[in-house]
Amino acid sequence: MANLDGIRVSGPPTPATDAILTPDALEFVAALHRRFNPVREALLARRRETQRRLDEGWLPDFDPETASVREGSWTIAPVPADLLDRRVEITGPTDRKMVINALNSGARMFMADFEDANSPTWPNMVEGQQNLIDAIERRITFTSPDGRLYQLNDRVATLLVRPRGWHLVERHLLVDGQPVSASLFDFGLYVFHNARRLLDKGSGPYFYLPKLEHYLEARLWNDVFSAAEDLLGIPRGSIRATVLIETILAALQMDEILYELREHAAGLNAGRWDYIFSVIKKFGTRPEFLLPDRAQVTMTVPFMRAYTTLLVETCHRRGAHAIGGMAAFIPSRRDPAVNERALAAVRDDKLREAHDGFDGTWVAHPDLVPVATAVFDEVLGSRPNQLEKRPDRTPAARELLDVRVPGGQVTEAGLRNNVSVALQYLEAWLGGQGAVGIFNLMEDAATAEISRSQLWQWIRHGVALPDGRTVTRELVRQIVDEELAKLPGATDPARRFADARRLLETVSLGDTFVEFLTLPAYDMLAD
Repeated sequence: MANLDGIRVSGPPTPATDAILTPDALEFVAALHRRFNPVREALLARRRETQRRLDEGWLPDFDPETASVREGSWTIAPVPADLLDRRVEITGPTDRKMVINALNSGARMFMADFEDANSPTWPNMVEGQQNLIDAIERRITFTSPDGRLYQLNDRVATLLVRPRGWHLVERHLLVDGQPVSASLFDFGLYVFHNARRLLDKGSGPYFYLPKLEHYLEARLWNDVFSAAEDLLGIPRGSIRATVLIETILAALQMDEILYELREHAAGLNAGRWDYIFSVIKKFGTRPEFLLPDRAQVTMTVPFMRAYTTLLVETCHRRGAHAIGGMAAFIPSRRDPAVNERALAAVRDDKLREAHDGFDGTWVAHPDLVPVATAVFDEVLGSRPNQLEKRPDRTPAARELLDVRVPGGQVTEAGLRNNVSVALQYLEAWLGGQGAVGIFNLMEDAATAEISRSQLWQWIRHGVALPDGRTVTRELVRQIVDEELAKLPGATDPARRFADARRLLETVSLGDTFVEFLTLPAYDMLAD
């Protein structure tokens, strides 16, 4: 595509290119990028400086400079009517069939995901935008290879959209010779095409914001929202956002994040998988932050209980919704015994959330919607939420940082699971699929991050397995060989297991920690 005032699209044509990448839409995204990208880059530099301090032994705490925000009596703006009852939300990528099934699932909300459940191929990013427009206009359909027709029910979930995080770029769109911010690309195209049509239908442009690490990053989003509203001629506060508290640093700034977004805020979400990953990433060089097998880091261990308690307390004090974490189980079509055990565990997890005061929760599969809904119906009854419920106490910062897991250990089974999950997920991601069912769990980039970062952490600290062996690069390479040999299609030249292995070794076996696996993975992704 030719230059348009310094704007260049390098991605190959897709069926949705002409409708989505219109000159006006590109100019809108470029305007946001030119205005806000310098701030984005400065905040990413701030992240790097913070990581240096953490590696040198600094422990974060509640910021004394923002004590007045935490101690103030402010609340966020009242949320729109269609965001009042969020008892069950389903998440997933933006492919056509998934969008239809999620909107029809019976969940109150559907978070259409351009981030962790999505592989950012150019067709995925552009056609996903078209799929959401078609869904909003209720003209979306999909015919499967067996001839089955998928279309929307009369009643569908309220739509929210998660753009990619501040750390990512969209290399297929250059503004003044520079790749555009992926956050601004995803947000900008969606809000440009849909803000007015959503408001006209009695809803609005609603978002989930991922990977924030500091309240200044929330301030940047708030400034972007205000600028977009002004450019589009829609009322201030039309855009609403729920922030995923999925980093340990953001957990210590929940009040500040809501305050920065208070005109545009809707709530906070306990993004449990990325939160665990962030603990490893931020403190991975320090032995006192060593975590055991992923399966042992449950929501009931002390530091995770402190995190969720603080989230509910903060949200409800500020009039914001507290949304619980993901139930990732995928029901088996062949093993009822597996389903019985897993669904009981899902129910227990959702009961804990509901009784703790959460106003809603996440599921990854439509079959879990009735289970989660029944639990929240028991607790909420006819109430749309439980904003009036407050925890008995406010956890201290030290409780969030004490990551000891009673009885936790690193086992060979946990090591092998991390290797196998990472290999299978990365192969699928490189092939264009961002949400993958593995071992009856829905894996996405966040869970893959846990798997590969634990390998790095265990190698870094020479962790001993129960049989006395030490986790080393050589042992991990041996297990990679063994687990790869078990996978169907591992020797198929049409598959990308060799690339997945190379990528896994890059992000798990190096001397220094790679901040996000999606950064080197993006360079390996075909256009």
